[in-house]
Amino acid sequence: MTERPILDLFRLDGRVAVVTGASSGLGAVFARALAEAGADVVLGARRTDRLAETQAAVEAVGRRALAVRTDVALPEDCTALVEAAVAEFGKVDILVNNAGVGTAYPATRETPEQFRQVIDVNLNGCYWMAQACGRVMKPGSSIVNISSMLGLTTAGLPQAAYAASKAGLIGLTRDLAQQWTGRKGIRVNALAPGFFASEMTDAYPEEYLDSQMPRILVGRKGHPEELAAALIFLVSDAGGYVTGTTIPVEGGMLTS
Repeated sequence: MTERPILDLFRLDGRVAVVTGASSGLGAVFARALAEAGADVVLGARRTDRLAETQAAVEAVGRRALAVRTDVALPEDCTALVEAAVAEFGKVDILVNNAGVGTAYPATRETPEQFRQVIDVNLNGCYWMAQACGRVMKPGSSIVNISSMLGLTTAGLPQAAYAASKAGLIGLTRDLAQQWTGRKGIRVNALAPGFFASEMTDAYPEEYLDSQMPRILVGRKGHPEELAAALIFLVSDAGGYVTGTTIPVEGGMLTS
């Protein structure tokens, strides 16, 4: 790599990013951050009305955006999203596997359907998206899977399906990096967020979040921009020597 100003390493000018779960919450934050760093963004989610808001946010910072209704649990939808990205922009350089659902059912009462739904979206869906992108990505591309601190620890709620899916995603990240980084030039990493403002944390009882605060060394929930900054590092040239790893962004919760 030729010597460049350090901040230029974080620029994404000329790149095309695909973000799943982009209709709200962290997905919308990721999409805007990628656009602010210079990328055009392809947005996938099931709620097309909310996708329009994210598309407008991307376009407001001067980048192009394409919204495609996508259910990542369906392999054919994942293929269609990537095909739409290539048809519109000619390539895919970045995939942010953000789509996810969460439940909190006691393990003795969780039904097979409830468990499978979480695995289908959070784990299988990430694999179908990575598979579709891996077929068209060129060397220098990057995939980031959004795992969770619950893939690494527990947090006082009965979340077997969610924890299993996020732990599985960390294993998937390692294996895809091993398969693709050397042979195809595609880096694959994961982020493991702690508590950030999202639809999932909005559904938690306030007393639950209060009970978890003593475990968080910085003493607060994360700001979404702090997680987006870690994402930009991983997908940009700044993270060009990082692959197959999971970066926790959880305020020190894992030390407790």
